[in-house]
Amino acid sequence: MKQRLYLGIDGGGSNLRAVVVDESLTTVAQSRYQGSANPSSLGHGEASRRIRALIAQTCAELPLEAAVRGVGIGVAGAAASHSADWLVEVVEGALPDAVVFPSSDFEIALVGAHGAREGILVLAGTGSVAFGVNAAGQTAQAGGWGYLIGDEGSGYWIGARALTAVTQAADGQAGPTLLSNRLLNVLNLRSAMDVIPWLYRDTPAVVPTVAGLARHVLELAGSDSIAAGILDSAAAALVHLSTAVRMRLGDMTLPIAFAGGLLSEPNPLSQLLCEELNLTAFPTARYSPVVGAALLAKLMIEGK
Repeated sequence: MKQRLYLGIDGGGSNLRAVVVDESLTTVAQSRYQGSANPSSLGHGEASRRIRALIAQTCAELPLEAAVRGVGIGVAGAAASHSADWLVEVVEGALPDAVVFPSSDFEIALVGAHGAREGILVLAGTGSVAFGVNAAGQTAQAGGWGYLIGDEGSGYWIGARALTAVTQAADGQAGPTLLSNRLLNVLNLRSAMDVIPWLYRDTPAVVPTVAGLARHVLELAGSDSIAAGILDSAAAALVHLSTAVRMRLGDMTLPIAFAGGLLSEPNPLSQLLCEELNLTAFPTARYSPVVGAALLAKLMIEGK
């Protein structure tokens, strides 16, 4: 009898990962591609090529007697709510005999973090979103609208407000802040006036660069009231997202997990969020999002 395996695919914003696990979630094979698989930025053709190449690379490590029974996949920019058919088509092109369960990058992170398809996930990286599943299998999402109109509490949101603090300090709308010298030096700008041409230049690198400024806000929050205030507002925004999801699911007791670069490890923002949510301990994920994708496939096949 062939060994029954499950393949998980996690197409995050900057990395594409795949893992094959057995019935006990022990890793059998894994691969990684340094780069996005977001079809919104790459186009569906290139995104498909990258995902199928990674599947082939990962499955090449499997023993001949093994068979991939199910595949869970979550890709940034291609949530199952609007791209399920495309996700299934991409995977079936590489593994025609496997059952495919299209998902989203934040749902597989939730399943991985909780080790089950139930609970709340608060994610803050470049963007932000809260997503939840209750005991009845109902789902709800708050946030995730993108940096232009949403993503409250995210890296981009924090970075943009840090730049606002720099410009307001320069023209006297607000008091001085340590963020001014730090950010101008990091961005190699001579003065706050140089922020305008830098920010509005036509390059996709602006968004991740602004999001990357969030780490300087984290570093200065202990010694700068402006930076601390930005983090207070970010934590409040993330609490608001999680509360909205809990209320829509009708269960204010659902456990909360964190994900994303700003929340995965203890830092001033994640610890502040723990306090605001009255968490007694920092929520450590049980599994990574890519294993969460494989676990999702396993749970769905088992009807759990």
